[in-house]
Amino acid sequence: MRRHFSECILCPFFSPPFLMDTVTKKKKKKPLKVHLVTSTDSPEFTLFTRSLTHTSLLGLDAEWKPFRTTHQTTSSSSFPTVSLLQIACQLHDGDSAVFLLDLFSLPLSSLWEPLREMLVSPDILKLGFIFKQDLIYLSSTFCSHGCEPGFDRVEPYLDIMSVYNHLQHKKQGRKASKQIKSLSTICGEVLGFPLSKELQCSDWSLRPLTEEQITYAAMDAHCLLEIFKVFQEKVAKEGDLVITTELSNPDSNLGLKVLFGKHDVNDKVLRTQFCEALAIVQASTSDVSQGSPPSAGGMIQKSLCRVTSPMDEFLLKVVKTYGDRILLKVSDKKPKTSKKRGKKQSPINGICKEKHSEQSDEWHGTSPWDPSVGGDGYPKFLCDVMIEGLAKHLRCVGIDAAIPYLKKPEPRELIEQAQKEKRVLLTRDAKLLRHEYLINNQIYRVKTLLKNDQLLEVIETFQLKISEDKLMSRCTKCNGRFIQKPLSAEEAIEAAKGFQRIPSCLFDKNLEFWQCMDCHQLYWEGTQYHNAIQKFVDICKLSD
Repeated sequence: MRRHFSECILCPFFSPPFLMDTVTKKKKKKPLKVHLVTSTDSPEFTLFTRSLTHTSLLGLDAEWKPFRTTHQTTSSSSFPTVSLLQIACQLHDGDSAVFLLDLFSLPLSSLWEPLREMLVSPDILKLGFIFKQDLIYLSSTFCSHGCEPGFDRVEPYLDIMSVYNHLQHKKQGRKASKQIKSLSTICGEVLGFPLSKELQCSDWSLRPLTEEQITYAAMDAHCLLEIFKVFQEKVAKEGDLVITTELSNPDSNLGLKVLFGKHDVNDKVLRTQFCEALAIVQASTSDVSQGSPPSAGGMIQKSLCRVTSPMDEFLLKVVKTYGDRILLKVSDKKPKTSKKRGKKQSPINGICKEKHSEQSDEWHGTSPWDPSVGGDGYPKFLCDVMIEGLAKHLRCVGIDAAIPYLKKPEPRELIEQAQKEKRVLLTRDAKLLRHEYLINNQIYRVKTLLKNDQLLEVIETFQLKISEDKLMSRCTKCNGRFIQKPLSAEEAIEAAKGFQRIPSCLFDKNLEFWQCMDCHQLYWEGTQYHNAIQKFVDICKLSD
């Protein structure tokens, strides 16, 4: 019998972009504007170039097709080709817009100059998340299309990782150490919701891009602005910014600070003079330090100065206090090659690990639930931490799918749990396959990346029988079974006390409530229930 799907279960993808402002307890803004730019003759490209003159803050991100190198690859082509560049602009009227530049469709020669000027403009603070790697790939992509020299710097720049560590420093005290966390985790802690990274490894070279890919790419860039907004409000409230007389660029201390410190920073005339002088200092010092020749005709090219849209005083203080820069060296632009020789494989029961792992790519064993080996005939899986999303999908179609007891289990602990509960261990980690002999071929490596594809792969590999009446028959939260008898509205209210909030509007709809026997989570029919039913009917092709 099919059970009911909870309204509080999160959808596979993110919340709509315009909901992000509810995190900061502000009034909802207009839906986020996302513009896919595929042609320089398009209105989107015109809007993009115009927006660059009306922003002092933007977020940067890039996407490329997952790339696998071998020890034989030594050319510059061993860098991935960036196929999409995301630029989220915080406009001066308070609105935000995200521009997705399709580098497979746009002529890169027409983008090279505006992007290069944007990356070094002193009037625009660039936000990124460990963006140096993206810049290396971006520079390589443009160089491979004849756009020399490639991009070699971003300034002023502020890494969201540094912003997060600052927020943690204030939250936990001075003893809080710097942490390296994923962008999804940072979004979860700072904004209140994590980003789904399901599409991170999708094939970004395929065209047209799917709606899910467009949404994912836009959110990856836009969330940088939202995190910075939280940071900005916090430092403003706590008065953390200290006005200093030092400029953020150490190469520009040649008397400019005296001129800059004596006047209003919003004076457009002075701002123009400062930008021009700073550009000259930066160009001359970088030419000397890197030994690069002067530009054509002996003239130093003027860096783009957004005279019409300078930073406000607060942003200038942020740049001076927290600003940084990315500067690529010559060695950064050359692919790293491994000098290690192949190690001799040690045998396991007369079979080398390498061959053993290759054989493990396919399922050859007898499932532990098979009645011929004493099983009960009901499929049971253990999904490791890399594919916990697959576990929820399996539960949605009625399959018993557990997750590890611990957040970071050791291989031995995973294997012991699989053996104890008579489950097949599903993983994406090839290293786990070396332990396969310990549980008699009961580890299967999932090959596909997306959860829907992984679900179909497991169903086909293990020949699972999925029927519509089994959909939503397990608790997606804990994998438990439901109490067989539905609860009335009064019983549901009593069961939810101090545990779960049920919207009062549901009690007028004469709904039945179901409760998990293990975690006591309450479920009911709703919009998400019907959408999820239809989704899995389509995925599993149950309507055919």
